Order: sequence, then structure tokens, then C-alpha cells
Amino acid sequence: MSRANRLSAGGQIDRRQPLDFTFDGRAYTGCAGDTLASALLAAGVRQFGRSFKYHRLRGVLTAGSDEPNALVELRRGARREANSRATTVELFAGLDARSQNRWPSLAFDLGAINSLFSSIFVAGFYYKTFMWPASFWEKLYEPAIRRAAGLGRASLEHDPDQYEKAHAFCDVLVIGSGPAGLCAALAASRSGARVILCEEDFVLGGRLNGDRREIDGISGSAWARQVEVELASFPDLRIMRRTTVFGAYDGGTFGALERVCDHLPEPVANQPRQRFWKIVARRAVLATGAIERPIVFGGNDRPGVMMAGAARTYLNRFAVAPGRRVVVFTSTDDAWKTVFDLHHAGIAVEAVVDSRREINPSLISQASRVDIRVISGAVGLEAHGGSALRKVQVLDDNGRSMRLTADALCMSGGWSPNIGLTTHLGGKPRWSQEIAAFVPGESLRGILVAGSASGAHSLRKVMEEGAAAGVAAAAATGFQAPVWQPPRIDDELTDARALWRPTKSKLKSFVDFQNDVTDEDVLLAAREGFRSVELLKRYTTLGMATDQGKTSNLNGHAILAEATQRTMPEVGTTVFRPPYTPVAIGALAGTHRGKHFRPTRLTAGYAWAAARGAKFVEAGQWLRPQWFAAAGETDWLDTVSREAEAVRTSVGVCDVSTLGKIDVQGADAGKFLDSVYANKFSTLPIGKVRYGLMLREDGFVMDDGTAARFGTEHYVVSTTTVNAGKVMQHLEHARQVLWPALDVQIVSVTEQWAQYAIAGPRSRRLLEALLGDALDVSNAAFPHLACAEFAWSGFRARLFRMSFSGELAYELAVPARYGDAAIRAIMTAGQELGITPYGVEALSVLRIEKGHVAGNELNGMTTATDLGLGKLMSTQKDFIGRVLAARPALTDPDRPTLVGVKPVETTARLRAGAHFLEVGAKPSLQNDQGYITSVAYSPMLGCWIGLGFLARGPERHGERVRAYDPLRGGDVVVEITSPVFFDPDGARLHS
Repeated sequence: MSRANRLSAGGQIDRRQPLDFTFDGRAYTGCAGDTLASALLAAGVRQFGRSFKYHRLRGVLTAGSDEPNALVELRRGARREANSRATTVELFAGLDARSQNRWPSLAFDLGAINSLFSSIFVAGFYYKTFMWPASFWEKLYEPAIRRAAGLGRASLEHDPDQYEKAHAFCDVLVIGSGPAGLCAALAASRSGARVILCEEDFVLGGRLNGDRREIDGISGSAWARQVEVELASFPDLRIMRRTTVFGAYDGGTFGALERVCDHLPEPVANQPRQRFWKIVARRAVLATGAIERPIVFGGNDRPGVMMAGAARTYLNRFAVAPGRRVVVFTSTDDAWKTVFDLHHAGIAVEAVVDSRREINPSLISQASRVDIRVISGAVGLEAHGGSALRKVQVLDDNGRSMRLTADALCMSGGWSPNIGLTTHLGGKPRWSQEIAAFVPGESLRGILVAGSASGAHSLRKVMEEGAAAGVAAAAATGFQAPVWQPPRIDDELTDARALWRPTKSKLKSFVDFQNDVTDEDVLLAAREGFRSVELLKRYTTLGMATDQGKTSNLNGHAILAEATQRTMPEVGTTVFRPPYTPVAIGALAGTHRGKHFRPTRLTAGYAWAAARGAKFVEAGQWLRPQWFAAAGETDWLDTVSREAEAVRTSVGVCDVSTLGKIDVQGADAGKFLDSVYANKFSTLPIGKVRYGLMLREDGFVMDDGTAARFGTEHYVVSTTTVNAGKVMQHLEHARQVLWPALDVQIVSVTEQWAQYAIAGPRSRRLLEALLGDALDVSNAAFPHLACAEFAWSGFRARLFRMSFSGELAYELAVPARYGDAAIRAIMTAGQELGITPYGVEALSVLRIEKGHVAGNELNGMTTATDLGLGKLMSTQKDFIGRVLAARPALTDPDRPTLVGVKPVETTARLRAGAHFLEVGAKPSLQNDQGYITSVAYSPMLGCWIGLGFLARGPERHGERVRAYDPLRGGDVVVEITSPVFFDPDGARLHS
């Protein structure tokens, strides 16, 4: 095994813990503390993958999450993960990695033939190429594009790992643990505030780990470890390593991804692979640092070309030499640190090529003392080589060309503040001429930006800004931090000049390394009129995909500015959107997979129903008893008919706990309900229930239900089972967005109450036996549509006199913890009365007999008038949906409206979904007059009956039409009737 570039000493790796791993099938050994990139570089590996469009060989460019090149596949089988950045992958024993976007191998890739056709594959070539002939699109173009799309391969197997979601709350959230972040966390923690410090790396310190700096007489990395020890001593501080804050959202909310077990071969037992955090912070300090800019010159994508700051990181943190003979190309003082660090590590520096004519004399003097060649005022540079860098050609300001031998080239065009998170909440970046970069614009709500992220370059200023931000964030949350004592810091030079693109080269000069966007692509876009940065991005793919333009955006926009003769403030920049780095869908879903995605919900009476032999059916997320088969019954229809008939003749009980229940309270509760319901509720007397209809904004019916009034400012709204969540969202939107000034609060209490419908002519007798003196349920004291809350058996219960079956009926609600006991007490009290439990099928029979609409009729395509409920829409108030419900198409008298149907031949069976045609009419769309929505066998009528919608339905009672069902071979002549088949006068209801 080769360790060609591993330094014999130094770094923060643990040489006592060797780690074996493979890359493209070859075995290598790294050390604990390595990343995959550093371990491969240490072994002499230069090629990490192929580029997207041209399939050019690419090496490592950076040392962090801004890496556009070194994207690899990790693991195999079900755990295979594509597009992982080798620069952030923490090395572990047994790691199996492979290069991407190549076939058959990385060294020999047939896709590299695309480079020969680069003159065709220019910006927007797909818009120009795939337009004709049209017939080629499906047969040739689309299949070819789909085969070429993407870089890595997603596993098609079931993901065996678990993911979690978690919530955290703090006074101060510090994002980033570089020098600014550490100072901010330290200052805020010393004040006593609750602090969370998030760091995407597996060690704290940021650039302090990659630079040789002194703070208080010790190395920067040692100082970071010292601060880490102090931070760990604070009881209200949480350090979250391997955690990327990927998004900023309203209300001080941040999304973060914690890679809990990604640094292990397999997740630890009972541990998730990744955890998605929703962090709510009263204040946040953004200390995300800065991103070093590449320089756009010929051949700048050769393996061996990397950022100067990254080279220092590999040297000082990972003890890895970027090469053995290095050229440094820069326009900044910062890159000179790389020059002297390379020399300090014993690595030959062939030359420093600086585009500036005037360089600080101390740098020139120091280079002279160690015999390093300096070429100042360079106006051009090209990198040459095949699979790796071999030589560098430099053009000085006198036009002289010089050829330098090198196997590594470290470049630096300056540093750009990492402002991605600042734009997630609408922040507009501002151009800073001083540092030639965009910095955070106007002040952000609840977010303080500190350090390099705000444009500070010197370590002293970075730390001062971090401490000041920590103090300010703590003060804003009510904590007083002690006076900050700044540490002693060595001096540094920070001069930097913008260098976007030296003299034009015949070699390809890349702006976006990941998407193969060159300077010529940007210039072509400008010539073709795509002069907006947003259009430039979409036309050339600059800054797209997983990179989001971290290393490419500013160079691309600067070249566009030059081409269009505009200033950088005039050109502007695109903003960023979450996530900052890719987030696995599994992490966003968390445990919400399979049954956990839609967990089965059980009512309080489930155990009792299961013991009674109930057959269950899914109703939304709930399991509800479908029917209760008696001994000897083998046909479900016999069981359902028996249950329905028992309710009509005696008494039955049905679990209706799954109906949505929403508690509405406040001084404006009645006014609020008036606004969301078509009919009026502010006039509802206390102790009464009223049926209500809720419309969508487009005028169609959303849901129906009831509202019961228990006090001057207290209502309880019921909804259908399936629409409970949707209605709650609708009401919450209306409360928060449409009428935020109303004094009203709402909360879903569906799970807090168990509720049972007790229906039938003997239901009152059952309640009298059950409740005793707790409540007078006589017709005089408790008439139809009455409600009451009362004390019963030591707890508060509620009773509603309302009916879905059309019988004398009540609904008894008890706290959910008493639900099982309540149903057993009901059955005991009703034993002598012949009580029969019934399920949703019998309930459906009963409601169809009475013409009550339900989910099949409330299908999102019907209006109140269609349902025969047009009179419920108040003309004395406004409400959601009122205006659009009056559209001509929705009030057309020819619209299909609710009717009842029964077969002329009483033995014929009806089926829902059958369409109405005139007798003798040919089955066609033009002759379609409506359809059946619900059917049931009625034991009271002795035949099948149904509800449906028929054009001009109310005026066609008594008419005969066909119910045509070609899919199931049905063609039945039916009679159109009133939707109310049984007890049309409602005498039973009021008995």
C-alpha cells in the first residue's frame, strides 16, 4: 500500500488507529481522523470521478462541503448512497467507495468521447438540439437523456436503516464552530443562556484546524480544544457535531441534519442512521465562514489543481501533502500562508504566481529567505497534463511565457462569505467592493451574522465579531454576558484583489466544475440574451444540482458582468434555497414509513369490539367496526340487515369516536364559525346543536357536520372522519391568515373523547337506566338537537341529541380513558332492551334510507344546491365560498342534483358508480345524465336503494331511467324518488 503523500509527523489524525477501506475495488489504509478524500490523497490517488457532461477526470478541489468534484458512491446493496462528498465522508474501517459517472472504469471511460463534441454541447444545446424531428423525442431523445442523467446510482432495494425526527429549543443557536462560532457560543454560554452549537464537521474549530495560527500562545487547533472543554462544562449548552443546519424558516425555526451513524459501517442497534432536527431558537448566530473562490484559467479542472486553503487543511489537519512539487496561483495574501506551510512541511514550492504587481514586501522577503520563486503581475496561466497535472504555463505582464514543472497547483481568487442561510428568509445579498464579494444585506430577523460570513477576514476581527454576536444574542433573550476578554492573536496580512479570469486560454476554463460550465458558456449566454443571473443559471446550469454554486456562482456572475459591461451590483446574484447540502428523503420522512407513515389509530372501544368478533375496516387512519357477525351468520349482508333492523325496531350502539372534534373558544368564536360555515352559528342558543355546511373557497362543499354550543364563548365542532384533518387545517388557516384579529382559539380534541351513538326507539329508556339522576333525558327537558355537559360517575361527560340514522338517537361522549368502560356500561344497561352493536355498514344503510349525504356525496365536486342544502347558505352574512358558489355554472338548474333511486324490479341489485341514461338511449358521454354515489340493501323496504346525482333531479321524481354499469355488466331500470326513503316526516326523530 502506498502512502506517497502522507507526512511522517503532524496533523490531527491518529496513526495508532489504521483503518482499511477500498476505493474502486482497491485496498487502502487510512487513519482515524481522516476523511475519505484525505486518506486517498495520502495514498497518492488523484482521480476521484468524472464530470457530468464531458466526463473529464476530476480530482479533489476543496476540503469541505463546498466540494463540487469528488462525489463518490458509498457502501453497497441497500445502503448504497450516491453523490457523497469524499471531502466530508469520515473514514471508518471497511468503508467501500466507488467513483461515479464512468464506464467501464475511472481510468478508461467511454463517456469521455463527449469532450470531442464539446463544440456541440454548449450552453443550452438541449434546447437547440432536441426540437426536431418531433417524432424523435419519445423514441430517441428522452431515453438518451434519461440514461445520461445523474451522476451516481440510487439503490433500488428497501432501505434497511431507520431515521428519526426530533425537536430542540434554545435561546441562542450558533451555526458553525470556527473561531467566530466558538467565541459566540462561549460568550452566550457564559451568560447562562441555553445554547446549541451545530457543526457539520466531526471536529470543532473550522479553519483553526487547517491553519498554523497562534492564539494565547498555543496553536489555533489547541485553543479550539481548550474552548471545547469549557463549553462542555456548561449544563445548558449542547454541542451537535456532524450536524448541518440546512435551512432557515419563519419563526426562528431551523432545519438541521445530524449524521448519527454515517461514520460507522452500520448504524448502532436501536440508533437511527440520521436524525432530522427542527430547532427553534430565540436568536441565531450565523458563523458559517467563507468559501474560497477558484480562478477561471485554462485547464483549471486537472486532477492536482485544488484550492490553496484546502491544501493547508490537508497539510495541517490531515498530514497530507497535496503534491511534491507545487505552484501557488493567487491574488491574495491568504494564499501565501499555503506557500509557507508547504515549505514548512518540506514540500518544494516551484513558484508563487501572483496576479498583483504590488505585493507586501514582507511576503517577498520571506519567500526570498527560503529561496521560493515569485512571479508577480501574472496575466495568464494554464494547467497541462492528462490524468494528472504535469506542468504549468505562466504568462507574465510583459507577455513572456514560462513553463513550470509541478504535480500540484494551489489557487485562490479570494474568499466569499458563506451567506446561503441568510437568503432563505428573503435576505438580499449586498455587494462589497472592499472584499469583492457579496455579503449579507439588510438585518435579518433574529439572526446575527459574524466572522467571515459577514465579510471579516482577519482572525482577530472574526473572533471579535463572534464574541459580540454571542453577547448580543444572549442580551436579546434576557441574559447578561460578562465582559469579553479577547485572546492574544498573531498578526496577519489580509490584502486581496479580485481575480476572476486571467487572459483567455485555448484550453477549457471551467466556472462550474460539477456541471461542466465554462467561461465560453457564460459568454455565449450573454450573447444570446440571457443576461439575468436567474436566466444564466437555468440556461447554462451554473450553480445547479448538489453544489448550488458554492464555488462557481461569483465567478460566473463576474464574467457575465464583464461581458455585458455592467458592474457586479448591477448584475447581482442568485439567492439560495434550502437545503444547504443534500438531505436524504429518508431523513425528512423520519419514522413515517409504511404503517408509521399512516399509523393505524384505534378507538377506546377497540378491545371491546374485537372481543365481540367485529370485522374492522379502515376509515381514514382509524379502524372502525364494519359489522358484528352473530353465531350462524356467514353472509355479511345478513349481518348488516339484522343490525340495521335492530336499530329501527329496538336500540343499537355504534362507536362514532372517529368523527372529528374541534374545540372552538373565545369571544369571537361565534363570529368565526359564521365566517367558515355557510349557515349561522353565532345565534345558536347555549345547550343546542346545529347542522352546518362548510364550503371551500371555490364554492364547492368541503365537509358537513355539527356545532354544539356549551357556553357563551365555547363551541364543539364535529366533522366527518376522513376530513377531520383537512377541516382542522382549513380552520387554522382561516384563524391565522384570514382573520388573525379575531379572539378565537381552536384545538383538535378528536382523540381526547370517546363517543357512542345510541339509536332506536328504546334509546331513551337505555339512557335513563344508564345515567340515572345525572341528567334528565325526557323529551321535554332534552329535545331534539339539545346538548349538555354533566357530571357522571366522577367525571365530565357530554350528551348530544342528534341522529344520523333518522331514529330517536343520542351521542354520549366521555373522556377517552373511560371509553372502554363506557361501552361496556352501555351494553349492560341495554341488555334487557335487546341492544345490538352495529358497524359502519349498517350505519350506511340507515343514513341512505334517510337520505343523509356522506363521503360519497361530499366528493369535492358537489355544491350545497346539488345536495339539496342550498337553503342553508345564509344571505345575511359573508362566509368562505359564498361568492364563487354563485357562479353561473354552479347555479345552473340543469346540474345533477341529489335524488334517491330504487329498482323497478325489486330483486335487481344496484351498484355505486352506475351512470344514468334515459331508457333506450345509447350509452355515450353525450347521453350521460348523472351517476349513483351510494347504494345499500334496505331491510325496511325489502330492496336495494341508492343515492345519486341526476340532471334536474328534484323535478324528475317518479321518472324511470337506466342505471348503466358496463364495467360490472349492470343495466337496471330504476325509479327516481326523494332521497328520503324512510320516515319522510321525521316522526321517529322527534319522538
